[in-house]
Amino acid sequence: MPLAIYALMIGAFGIGTTEFVIMGILPQIAKDLGVNLSTAGLLISGYALGVAIGAPFLSLLSSRFPKKSALVALMAIFTIGNLVCAIAPDYWTLMIARVITSFAHGTFFGIGSVVATSLVKPNQKALAIALMFTGLTIANILGVPFGTWLGQLYGWRMTFWAVTAVGPIAMLGLLYLVPKDSEKNIVPNISAELSAVRRPEVILGLLLTVIGFGGVFALFTYIAPILTDISHFDEKAISPILLLFGLGLILGNIVGGKFADKKLMPTLVGSLLALTLVMVGFVFFSASQVSVVVLVFLLGFTGFATVPPLQMKVLESAGDAPTLASALNIAAFNLGNALGAWSGGVIIDNGPGLSAVPWGGFAISAAALLLSINMWRKHPVVAT
Repeated sequence: MPLAIYALMIGAFGIGTTEFVIMGILPQIAKDLGVNLSTAGLLISGYALGVAIGAPFLSLLSSRFPKKSALVALMAIFTIGNLVCAIAPDYWTLMIARVITSFAHGTFFGIGSVVATSLVKPNQKALAIALMFTGLTIANILGVPFGTWLGQLYGWRMTFWAVTAVGPIAMLGLLYLVPKDSEKNIVPNISAELSAVRRPEVILGLLLTVIGFGGVFALFTYIAPILTDISHFDEKAISPILLLFGLGLILGNIVGGKFADKKLMPTLVGSLLALTLVMVGFVFFSASQVSVVVLVFLLGFTGFATVPPLQMKVLESAGDAPTLASALNIAAFNLGNALGAWSGGVIIDNGPGLSAVPWGGFAISAAALLLSINMWRKHPVVAT
C-alpha cells in the first residue's frame, strides 16, 4: 500500500476519535458548562446532523478543487473545530464548534475513498478503503479510551486539545505523502455528481448502507446492558469484552476489503449473511457468557466486514462521478447508526424489552441481506 493510504488513516483516526470520545466525557462537560446530561447529549446529535448535512454540501463545494487540496482543507476545518471545542466558554459555542468539526467528517471519508482507490491497482481498491477506515476502528480501540482517560484525569478540554494535535500531523502526512498525480484527475462537475446520485443503483446502494449498518447499531448501542442484565457480567468486564469487538472490527474490515477486491457482490451478500447469523446467535445464546463473548467478537468482525464492499458498491455504481456519492454513503453510515440506535430504544421502551433487541438487529440485518440479494440478481457483478 502507498504511504498516502496511511496519511488518510491518520486523518480517519482523528475524525473517529473526535466523533466518539465525547460520549466518555459527557458528564464532565455537562457539569462544567452547567447543563443537564440530556442537553449535553445533544452535542452528539448535533455532530451526527452536521455529518449528514455537511457531507453533500462540502462535497459539491470541493468537487471543483484538486482532491489533495480538498483533503488538507478538510483537516484544517477539523483542527480549527476541535481547537474551538477546547477553548469554548459556553455550551452553544461548543455546539457550534462540534457542528463545524462534523462538516469535515463525511466529505473527508468520501474524497479519501476516491483518492485511496486511485492510488492502487484495480484489484486492491476495496483493501485501500478498508485500510483508510482502519483509522476509524483504531480510534474506537485506542483513541476513545485514551481521550476518555485524559478527560477524566485532566478535564474534558484536555481531550479536545489532544484531538486537535492530530490535525496538523494528518495535514503534514497528506501534504507530503499524497502524490501530485492524484491532482491530475479530471475535476468533476456538479451536474455530473448530482446525476450520479440520482441513479437507481446508487440510491439502492445508499439505502443498503443505512439498513445494513442500522442492524449493527440496533444491537451494539445496547451491548453494555445486554452484557450486564442478560449475560450477567460484572460492569468491570465490559471494557475487556469490547476490546474483542474492536479486534473483530479491525480484522473484519481488512478481510472484507480483501475479498471485496476479488468478488464484490458475493462478499457483500456473504458478509450480510454472516452478520444476520450472528444476530441469530445473540437471540438464542445471549445468556451464555462464553457464547456471548464469542458473539461480540463476531459482531465486530461481520459488522465491519460489510464496510468496504458497501463503500465500493456505491463508488462503482456512481461511475466517473463518485465524490458526492461516496460522501453521501458516509452520511448513510451515520444515518444507519442513528436509526439502529433509535429502533433498539423503541423495542426497549415500547416493546418486549432489552431481551428482544437482538431480534430487532436480526430483522434489520435480514432486510439488508434480502435487498443485497435482490441487487445482485438484477445487476450481477461477479468480480470487480
